[in-house]
Amino acid sequence: MQRFDRYVLSQLMVLFGFFALVLVSVYWVNRAVILFDRLVSDGHTAGVVLEFTALSLPAVIALVLPMAGFAAAVYVTNRLSGDSELTVVKATGFSPWRLARPVLAFGLILGLILSILTHVLVPKSIEQLRLREQEIAGSISARLLREGAFLHPTRGVTFYIRAITTEGELQDVFLTDARQAGRETTYTAERAYLLRDDDGPKLVMLSGMAQTVDRETGSLSTTNFADLTYDISGLITTGPAKRRRVEYIGTPELLMRTYQVAEEIGDTPGEVLEEAHMRFQLPLLALIAPLIGFSTLIAGGFSRFGVTKQIVLAIFLLVLVKLVESGVTGQVKDNGALWPLIYLPSLFGAAIATAFLWHASRSGRPARRHAPAEGSAA
Repeated sequence: MQRFDRYVLSQLMVLFGFFALVLVSVYWVNRAVILFDRLVSDGHTAGVVLEFTALSLPAVIALVLPMAGFAAAVYVTNRLSGDSELTVVKATGFSPWRLARPVLAFGLILGLILSILTHVLVPKSIEQLRLREQEIAGSISARLLREGAFLHPTRGVTFYIRAITTEGELQDVFLTDARQAGRETTYTAERAYLLRDDDGPKLVMLSGMAQTVDRETGSLSTTNFADLTYDISGLITTGPAKRRRVEYIGTPELLMRTYQVAEEIGDTPGEVLEEAHMRFQLPLLALIAPLIGFSTLIAGGFSRFGVTKQIVLAIFLLVLVKLVESGVTGQVKDNGALWPLIYLPSLFGAAIATAFLWHASRSGRPARRHAPAEGSAA
């Protein structure tokens, strides 16, 4: 029987790897397309896109891992039932409770993996992702070096470049600066270069003209120049440092400093507690989901017509568990004192799996033979 346990567990892990790879690829590619469109349109390179998609990968894995575990359990149980392997093992006297042991071990492995993701990898990756977003938000090259587009890097400033050569030369530059009250200056240049020094980035314009309009007097002054250096360090404002977000704050801090963290990040205590306890709830769901799939199929018994109805029922029950999860999270966010409700979906799923295993064990028992009554004819 231990060999059978290892066999089932190995099948579960192989199928889990397959389903996880498929689901992660679907979610990841979809997110990568969105990031590619947003970042490349802002002038960033493909390397930045790959970095951002890699940092979003742990959160994607944590999202699809319970579903992959459920799909693996349903597929393996269906195959064992179709090949009559479960029927043979049951005939040797092993109950459905005993047959669920490799599935339980599989769920524990998934729960451990998801615990590492939710408590360590996902918060760290989200924190690094937010830091990189803040860094590239102040990128001069990405925000200004775009061909054929009128850009407004800050209020009162318009910037335009017709073309950028392979040597980094900016051709036909147009810059309007109206940040000073009552005064507007327009710079045009045939060529320009973007340089960096200790004081910040500078725009060196060659063969151009500066036109200044005094709005109070209506006068216009024009200056031709061979070269002009313009300080553009003030065009990109990074803004104040962003405060922390609940997604990447450590779990111990969320639990022990709930009210201080809520005040710091501007969330309610319920939202802080919901985030903290969901990091425990998701591993429990990864443990329960395979058991729901296995117990639902094994309770149906063997049928030459297949177990399609049981598979549909198992999917419906998992969706029902997720609906319960959606219902309780909103209540916990509104009232932090209700945080125990976070674990209700896992308890509900465990009750479902227990009920189906109990039903399978009862239906699998042979009918009792009644002893003949005393005095009856032999």
